[in-house]
Amino acid sequence: MAEEKLAAKPAEPEDPETPEKDDGKPPKPKGGNKSRLLLIIAPIAAIALAAGGYFGYTLLSQGKGKAEAPAAAAKKAKDGEKVVLFSIEPFVVNLSEPGRYLKVTMQFELAGQTEEKSVTEKVPILRDVIITLIGNQTYEYAASTEGKIQLKDEILLRTNRLFGKEVFRNLYFTDFVMQ
Repeated sequence: MAEEKLAAKPAEPEDPETPEKDDGKPPKPKGGNKSRLLLIIAPIAAIALAAGGYFGYTLLSQGKGKAEAPAAAAKKAKDGEKVVLFSIEPFVVNLSEPGRYLKVTMQFELAGQTEEKSVTEKVPILRDVIITLIGNQTYEYAASTEGKIQLKDEILLRTNRLFGKEVFRNLYFTDFVMQ
């Protein structure tokens, strides 16, 4: 009859939170593998998202400056206004850092065809203004997109100041090689 009581009595379920006493090891925490995997994947995902965002932003921001200038010139051409470009011969300029050079070719968009003669007469002065300005730049500054845009703006400002009026509407770098 004692055997019947033992057989009739249901076996007690083992409590998973109580440590097993047979092998003397503490219990394994629940979800241990999942938390380790999360600790590995989360930083990798964050880095990947940050890198993707950075490269996406730089690609989109570089396209802005390049697309605006030709679009403005195309609009002027559609309006019946002829776009007049004035080229300056390529020249090499020493940057402010020793051993660094910049070969640059540029074209100026003139405000009108009547300005071409006065610009042609002052080419040596224009080149001097440009060489002086570029010669004070560092390699890192001139290599950056922001640096090139600011350099264009400064060249336009100084060359227009030379004439005392707006002779140049825009400036296009057609060759820009640094060493």
